Amino acid sequence: MRADEALLTRRSVRAFKPDPIPRESVERILTLAARSPSGSNIQPWKVRVVAGEKRLALSKAIQDAIDRDGPDGYKRDWNYYPVNWREPFLSRRRKIGWDLYSLAGVKKGDFEGGDRQRRRNYDFFDAPVGMIFTLDEDLEIGSWLDLGIFIGAVMIAARGEGLDTCPQAAFADYHAIIREQLGIPETEIVICGMALGHADEYAGVNRLVTERATLGDWATLAGF
Repeated sequence: MRADEALLTRRSVRAFKPDPIPRESVERILTLAARSPSGSNIQPWKVRVVAGEKRLALSKAIQDAIDRDGPDGYKRDWNYYPVNWREPFLSRRRKIGWDLYSLAGVKKGDFEGGDRQRRRNYDFFDAPVGMIFTLDEDLEIGSWLDLGIFIGAVMIAARGEGLDTCPQAAFADYHAIIREQLGIPETEIVICGMALGHADEYAGVNRLVTERATLGDWATLAGF
């Protein structure tokens, strides 16, 4: 697959087929993504990949924690989103939220339906492979940028394998459960998860098409 095709067809898939993914494919994706640049080539990323019974056990542990302690019982100790929302980011967030929930069959005011959809994150949307990305806690903001580039490369490399992904910041809230399940030390920050597999083309939620701002909204080009 050409790079431009991989970029244009990459999307966040929220319903996957159960078809297993060969270990060799996952290793190839990660090896390709590891060619990502990083400051002074320190390559700060760490990844735990789970499949089969291990993935199911991780999902069950998180779902059990939600049942036991409620959806607000666990929180990450860092902010992903702005503390104070403003435009144009607020409108973009609201639009994708309503577009997604509409396709998932969740109507406005259906709090139980919304909760069910959110909890599907922790089942990796039924993908056969899940990933958890971490960084050593003593690294600085540059390493967070490096990890972001690496995660993007993982998603593009997955498209090269004919696979789809969904990056999932939601996992960071349950870092304590994830640490226990995967043996992640306290010296690492759980940044996010990712689902990997074949998209279920019949799932309505996968019809979501996200909009992008035009080039002129966020870039300036001079000297041409």
